[in-house]
Amino acid sequence: MKSSLRLRFQKWLFTGLFILGSFFMAVAQETFQNPILAGWYPDPAITDDGNGNFYMVHSTFAFYPGIPVFHSTDLVNWKQIGNVIDRPDQIDLEGFGTSRAIFAPDISYDNGTFYLTCTVVDGKGNFVMTAEDPAGPWSDPVWLPEVLGIDPGLFFDEEKSYIVYNSDPPNNEPLYDGHRTIRMMEFDKENLKTVGENRILVNGGVDISTKPVWAEGPRIYKLNGYYYLMTAEGGTAVNHSEMIYRNRNIDDEFIPYEENPILTQRHLDPDRPNPITSAGHADIVQHPNGEWYGVFLAVRPYEGDFYNTGRETFMTPVKWENDWPVFDLGGEEIKNEYPLPEGVTLNKDLFPLNGNFEFRKDFDEKELALHWLFLRNPKEEWYNLNERDGYLVMKTRSETVSGTSNPSFIAHRQQHLTGEAAVSLEFETKKSNEKAGLIAFQNESHFYFIAKSYEGNSPVVQLYRGKEGGEELLASKKLSSSAKKIGFKVEFDEDEYKFFYKTGSEWENLGGGLDGKYLSTRVAGGFVGANLGMYTTSNGEASENKAAFDWFEYSGNDEVYQKK
Repeated sequence: MKSSLRLRFQKWLFTGLFILGSFFMAVAQETFQNPILAGWYPDPAITDDGNGNFYMVHSTFAFYPGIPVFHSTDLVNWKQIGNVIDRPDQIDLEGFGTSRAIFAPDISYDNGTFYLTCTVVDGKGNFVMTAEDPAGPWSDPVWLPEVLGIDPGLFFDEEKSYIVYNSDPPNNEPLYDGHRTIRMMEFDKENLKTVGENRILVNGGVDISTKPVWAEGPRIYKLNGYYYLMTAEGGTAVNHSEMIYRNRNIDDEFIPYEENPILTQRHLDPDRPNPITSAGHADIVQHPNGEWYGVFLAVRPYEGDFYNTGRETFMTPVKWENDWPVFDLGGEEIKNEYPLPEGVTLNKDLFPLNGNFEFRKDFDEKELALHWLFLRNPKEEWYNLNERDGYLVMKTRSETVSGTSNPSFIAHRQQHLTGEAAVSLEFETKKSNEKAGLIAFQNESHFYFIAKSYEGNSPVVQLYRGKEGGEELLASKKLSSSAKKIGFKVEFDEDEYKFFYKTGSEWENLGGGLDGKYLSTRVAGGFVGANLGMYTTSNGEASENKAAFDWFEYSGNDEVYQKK
């Protein structure tokens, strides 16, 4: 009897523990991961159409297509549906440096029309575009010469519309370096032009006596009987922060929140485990279930302030305190994951944008997927998916990644601190200036390029590092194999990159452990992250050659996302 009771008790205990464990496992899985868009998707702006659809856009600088448009119905599962700048003649990016041109777009919706405002830095300045469908097509830009500054955004009130933006200090007389203003003008949404004079809403920042810098990224919301003005402050690096102001009448002075900033990480220990830093340039939106969330840029550094993935898009809940919105981080630190909004499940069938993942492209589609990037606008047809089944064929052209034109370069953002990318291609040449292979690119002078070429009457593999005005050879090896195909691979782990090639079944190391910090924002400068992709060039000389890429593979395996 005792034995039977003991067995029944053990069975009950086992069943209970199993159910409890399953419950906690289910709870543990009911989270979304940060960043929600991994890799350099900076300066997020978000809007909704009032029918449960959310749309988000980001800066792309001198890369093309410009300004990706993402769609979601739940703020967690995102899919890229298009690009605002997807016609070469919309905005010419020729001559712009990698981190110039397209800065901080804002997307908004009013009465059946989507509006996109943005800045071409070092170019014609601010513009507005419109579309009936955010997937496109978008109109050609309408330039706004009266809007002097960056980061323009629209706000639609009942009877009037406004454009708000970062601008010069009063009378263009800065009191200190980084002194800026937030200004507003009335906007004619029918004729897409400004009306009247501008008005200063913020001079310097929340407290000008502290010399706040780079007030930017303004957003206006009308909620709870208030007009809210939200701005970034402190610059887009480790001192980044988000501030909030409000008033009852939009024509009145905007009063800052006494507990500003409502989002920052600038006060935290930089040596904390798995830090997320530089948080700011935010936007807030209400979920269909009534809860509030905020999207913002932040970075995942290693060794202090080095990061190769650029500024990424994160999301956290937002809570309301005395009618003020505050980012609810669940403590002081931004977390790598937060509970899913009530009623939301993860859709694992979408193309992966965060967490650990891998994918392979065999180029059997007739159009390139939306995640691929070019450097500046292609002005001729130099790549083809139809010439050979299952291949991406790229012309070997004279343009190089060291210049400011459009080279034969197609890449995918590096989205992890640890991972690898690989390609397989066919490329034959007997000219030393012709090369094709795999590139890890940050800007015109900071990149690594492993390629097949020709030297000393023999095909060779070569590894280059970018430098100001060109590149330098790091390693070279003759190829004895007559194999038609060659593979290239890069393995990256925070500050170390290793480059491999193969003509048979085994990878051979050509690059050893190279300095990954060379591709970091801190060393290379600018506002983008690293990109991994396909590149072929004839280095300034005319060529009739082509490189045929059979496949591209990418995988990321960051420790923080590994299942325990």
